[in-house]
Amino acid sequence: MSAPSSGKSLGLAACTAIVVGNMVGSGFYLSPAAVAPYGNLAIVIWIVMGAGAICLGLTFARLAKLSPAVGGPYAYTRIAYGDFPGFLIAWGYWISIWASLPVIAVAFAGVVIDFFPILRGRGTATLLTLSVIWLVVLVNLRGVHAAGLFSEITTYAKMIPFGAVALLGLFYIDFSHFADFNPSGQPLLQASAALAPLTMFAYLGLESATVPAGDVRDAERTIPRSTVLGISIAVTLYVLGTIVVMGLVPREELVHSVAPFSEAARRMWGPAGELAISLAVVLSSIGALNGWTLLMGQVPMAAARDGLFPPLFSRLSARSVPATGIVVSATLATILVLVQAAGSEGFSSIYRLFVGLSTMTAVIPYAFCALASSLVSARVSGGTVIPRVTLIELVGFAFAMFTLYGCGAEPVLYGLMLLLLSIPVYIWQRRRSFVPGDFGQ
Repeated sequence: MSAPSSGKSLGLAACTAIVVGNMVGSGFYLSPAAVAPYGNLAIVIWIVMGAGAICLGLTFARLAKLSPAVGGPYAYTRIAYGDFPGFLIAWGYWISIWASLPVIAVAFAGVVIDFFPILRGRGTATLLTLSVIWLVVLVNLRGVHAAGLFSEITTYAKMIPFGAVALLGLFYIDFSHFADFNPSGQPLLQASAALAPLTMFAYLGLESATVPAGDVRDAERTIPRSTVLGISIAVTLYVLGTIVVMGLVPREELVHSVAPFSEAARRMWGPAGELAISLAVVLSSIGALNGWTLLMGQVPMAAARDGLFPPLFSRLSARSVPATGIVVSATLATILVLVQAAGSEGFSSIYRLFVGLSTMTAVIPYAFCALASSLVSARVSGGTVIPRVTLIELVGFAFAMFTLYGCGAEPVLYGLMLLLLSIPVYIWQRRRSFVPGDFGQ
């Protein structure tokens, strides 16, 4: 195992915290209300999608053992398929990260305003949203060690109240709330497909430990372990948490709830329980913001080092942080927040669509990486051995494809257009770095 003096500052606890922190964010807090119209089917889909997420996690763990490369899904796609597919994945994955920041930050602002109603108002909410985004940016600019430590503190602190609801709440549930399997009125396949992106949005981040591989101690062992451990923790919390909330809050109320876990805690333990969960949501939002902020500098940095993104993204600060990538990404997230705050219906609809695309643009890298390990293995071994695709990898690929199907035609169409808009950037960057004789390699 590498010694701490090697300069690599992320160990098993920090990497697991990054995975759990990125997965258990605002999506966890709001998910029971989002899936409530589908009754017991939602619980089944949570479990099925959780199994798919674990299969993808095992795939990423295998990739990390073969080649612990910085950039996660981007790095593995480039190794397996080449520069242009790698660039597309880096572009889409990077967008999915910074487009998710406003959603997480808005959840934070909502809880703070509930604590202090005097702050209610569009301007104050916007200021709180932007403040927490840039506060976390400042933490990450202090270095990867600071970001990893921050993830550990916020993740493990919030696990106490969330874990209490998910586990102790099982003794409080009313089983009469589970009388209907699929009350949505939709056919089973259609309802399952509609649930896929809702649950997948919550599972985004399962690959997080693979991205900052260059800063991970003993990466070949730490990344696989933290990935599987982190996903297992998140899946358990999602499944048990949904069962408890649905078993405590009647579906008619849960569908309209803006704070389902707080409502469940209030029914069990009164105002003190509600307060504890609200504080956990604050920590959850900050922790998720921190983890995604760490990644949104690492992904473009890795692509820039390979000559696929502009060189400015590869520049490191005095603290060895890809500061330019973090600041540019946070600026784009800020623009999204300001567009929403402008209140124009046209701009707001564009904003909602763009944020909705974050799930779609994140799932495409999963599909590419699900079947990549054979090709990565061949690259690493010099082409001497090309192992067969395993059942786990096929399940992970099917999981990603079903989620894309569930996203619907419009997000997939606009997501494809968004990816194709990156082609001029790729051409411009390749022309700048072109060396005669290496074209097509």
